[in-house]
Amino acid sequence: MIRLENISFTYKNKIALDNVNVHIKEGESIAIIGPNGSGKSTFLKLLNAIIFSSHGKYIFDKIEINEETLKDTKCLKLFHKKVGFVFQNSDAQLFCSTVFEEIAFGLLQMGLPEEEINKRVSDCLNLLNIDKLKEEHPYNLSGGEKKRVAIASVLAMNPEVITLDEPMNGIDPKGKRFLRELLIGLNKSGKTIICATHDFEYIEGVFNRAIVFSDEHKIIRDDEYEKIIKDEEFLRKYNII
Repeated sequence: MIRLENISFTYKNKIALDNVNVHIKEGESIAIIGPNGSGKSTFLKLLNAIIFSSHGKYIFDKIEINEETLKDTKCLKLFHKKVGFVFQNSDAQLFCSTVFEEIAFGLLQMGLPEEEINKRVSDCLNLLNIDKLKEEHPYNLSGGEKKRVAIASVLAMNPEVITLDEPMNGIDPKGKRFLRELLIGLNKSGKTIICATHDFEYIEGVFNRAIVFSDEHKIIRDDEYEKIIKDEEFLRKYNII
C-alpha cells in the first residue's frame, strides 16, 4: 500500500531523513519510535504529503506521490481522502468556530450532501464521546478534548490510513486508555494505523510492528513491536528509554 524508496529529506541543509526504505501493507498497525529529533514527525509529514522528499520515491496505492502528481486537484482530493493525519499539537489542526464545524470542514471540502455530512459528524461525535461539546469553540477545550476533536475531524473523512504524531501527549491517563482502545478498534475494522509514540505504558496491544529511527535520522530496526519493546538493552543504547 505504501512504499518509500531511498527517501531523504533535507531542511535548511540539515538532514531530517536519511535514505529511508519502508514497505507498509494495508491493515498494519505500526509504531514509529526513536529519540526526539530523529525524524519521526518528518516521516509522518512526508507520508501525508505536507512535505516532499529531497531524494527518492514515495508510492501510495501504485501512484507516485510528489508535488507534480498532487497539482491534479482530483488526485489531491483522493489522496487526502485516503490518508488522515492527527498532528502532535492539536492547536495547529483546529481553526473553526465550533466543534461541529471543525469535524464537518473536510467533508464540506469533499462536496458531500448535507445529510451525509450531518450523519458522519454525529457518528464521530458519539465515537469520541464529545457530543456535548459540538457547539463549543475548540479554543476553549482542554488538551484532551482538543485531541478528541482533532481525531474526530480525521475519522469523519473515513481514511484508509490514519497517521498520528504523539497522540498521547497532553492528555490524562483516562484519555490515554480511551485512545488505546480506539486505535485497537480502528485497526480491527481494517484501518492502517501509523503512529509516532514514546508513551509505551499506554499502548500495549495496539501495534504489531515497530520502525525505529536513530539520532542519525536513519531506520535502524524494523521488527515485531513486542520484540523491540522487550529489548531493553537496544532501547537504552539508542536513547529511546
